[in-house]
Amino acid sequence: MPALETRNYITLSQLAAGIQGTIKNAFSGQSYWVVADITSHSFYPAKGYHYFDMVEKDPRSHQMIAKISTTAWGNGSTRIKEFENITGQRFSNDMQVLVRVAIEFHPVYGLKLSLMDIDPSFTIGQLEQQKQATLLRLVTECADIVQKTPDGYMTRNKALRLNPVIQRIAVISSASSAGYQDFMHTMQSNAYRYIFYTDNYFTAVQGEANAAQVCMQLEAIIASGKRYDTVVIIRGGGAQTDLLLFDQYALGKAVAGFPVPVITGIGHQKNETITDMLAHTATKTPTRAAELIIAHNRTFEEALLTQQSQIIIRMQQMIAGRKKQLSSLHSGIINRSRDLLSVHRDGLTRAKQAIPQRARHTLLRQRNAIAQLSGQLLAKPGQVTASRLQELAHIRKDIQVYARKLLQQQQQQLVHHETVVRIMSPAALLQKGFAMVQHKGQIITSAAQLSPGDEITVQMADAGVHATITSKTMTDGY
Repeated sequence: MPALETRNYITLSQLAAGIQGTIKNAFSGQSYWVVADITSHSFYPAKGYHYFDMVEKDPRSHQMIAKISTTAWGNGSTRIKEFENITGQRFSNDMQVLVRVAIEFHPVYGLKLSLMDIDPSFTIGQLEQQKQATLLRLVTECADIVQKTPDGYMTRNKALRLNPVIQRIAVISSASSAGYQDFMHTMQSNAYRYIFYTDNYFTAVQGEANAAQVCMQLEAIIASGKRYDTVVIIRGGGAQTDLLLFDQYALGKAVAGFPVPVITGIGHQKNETITDMLAHTATKTPTRAAELIIAHNRTFEEALLTQQSQIIIRMQQMIAGRKKQLSSLHSGIINRSRDLLSVHRDGLTRAKQAIPQRARHTLLRQRNAIAQLSGQLLAKPGQVTASRLQELAHIRKDIQVYARKLLQQQQQQLVHHETVVRIMSPAALLQKGFAMVQHKGQIITSAAQLSPGDEITVQMADAGVHATITSKTMTDGY
């Protein structure tokens, strides 16, 4: 083999040192505000170290066009913790942030960025932009159930009226949620001893991907066929990113058009989620949601108690008024009765005095009338008797005349009847050529009474003929 040629060279460490010096000379003492997405994030709480990559993707093709490893510790780690407190979000993957970084190069670990500061307002603005875009989509695509108003948003769910008393409640929550425990404790230990009937529809209530599960639980409530007074969606506290589930389009649409009033108690104090904005009533915490329901029922009870008091007062007033009227009527009746008794007593006294006088006058008139009638009765019988004797004489003459006429009429009728009898007698009929048929001493009036072989006697005017029937011929269809 040929001998190797001697060339000038440097070691890798020398090259790395040169790069490090060049970068240090170019970027020393400088920092830059950079917008990028977080990936591959790791956090070590014991040391307070963050390790992650900052990447940028093409907005159209989503292809990665830049990627640099980044670290944060010391002041950078403190700034991240402040960021999480301000935004309510955990610093984690797939989050777009605005950070201030310094450029470093290490001979072993290579190029990296060191996070020095992070702007929470940028991230909050990004989330708000996403929320506003979702709300605009809901208003545009679901105009029948969501409308923008000067005061916020009006939905079909908001238009529903809460029943005067809330007792049957469907609860959507995580079974292990502390907020669920707080809600149930508040409901069950209420100071007014109200009784509530709750059905649990447990599901995960954190993480954007779980919005579909919450929607499925809403569908399960409808499918149950039960008539609930309200649906309560609750969860415990947590980071702001945990609330992103409640900013999803699908859940917002489901809540806005849900046929049962929805009350939210999602457990946040700062921001209002889309679900809160579109639900019938939004509260900050599960406990507040329970207190709202209890207060709603108390309002109804107080209204009933107020009406009861008003009715009692009104009845007392009416009874007092009626008692006063009865008392006045009682006094009036007594006074009127006394007056009537006094008047009628005076009338009776006058009548007592007048009756004897009127009786004497009446007896005198009746005595005179009887005397007149007696005179008339003594003269009347003779007159009546003479009149009746004269009438009897007239009647006697009339009877004699009528009797003669009646006898003449009866004699004429007898002569007529005699003539008719003589003409209609059997002998007269036989003289006219008629014959009389007899069978066994009985006169035969119909051929139906005879049969062939019967012996008959045919009686004519001058003699009787005996014969035997050999045949019979019926006439008129017989």
